[in-house]
Amino acid sequence: MMQSLITFIQNNAHIAHWALFGAALLAGMNIPISIDLLMIIGATLAATIIPEHLYQLYFSLLIGCALSAWISYWIGRLIGPKLLKLPFFSKIFSPKRMRKVKRFYQKRGLLSLVLGRFIPFGIRNCLYLSSGMSRMSFAKFALCDGFACGLWSTLSFFLYYLLGKNIDTLYSQVKWVNLLIFSAFSVTVIGIIWYKKKKNVKEENV
Repeated sequence: MMQSLITFIQNNAHIAHWALFGAALLAGMNIPISIDLLMIIGATLAATIIPEHLYQLYFSLLIGCALSAWISYWIGRLIGPKLLKLPFFSKIFSPKRMRKVKRFYQKRGLLSLVLGRFIPFGIRNCLYLSSGMSRMSFAKFALCDGFACGLWSTLSFFLYYLLGKNIDTLYSQVKWVNLLIFSAFSVTVIGIIWYKKKKNVKEENV
């Protein structure tokens, strides 16, 4: 589904902000659409294909992400327990995942909504659903997540935008970056092996 959406947005770049906005709302309904990928697509389009639509793309994603969270919250508040009985939602929001999210939410409170914005792979929607299911004040939810959404959306969008603007430079540095990563990985592995061997020798001499 995501690949079809990407192709559609690329072929209709002039209305991309509306497509991204709509896709963000669908993500709030727990349809498997990645908000993070939408942010990357929007920022890359603004940096490369339609720079004149920079602010339309940014604000469509900002508002779309905020409203997406509201949709998840109200789904959780109004029909959350019933949804968890359906096979599709029970797989995405397994009891194990929901227990983890609820513990995190109970421990961190409103701060969890801020932190949750920066955690991908379905954790956000779990937080929003559990916020609604626990009947958390919507005003508090909207205020806290509004701040978190603004911070995350702005940082993410303009980071990907800068990367898109410098894509040629990045490509030219890929070999060096890969070399550095491989070197760091190799040194780490060698260090771990050396440490374990040294530890085993000490234990044998004791």
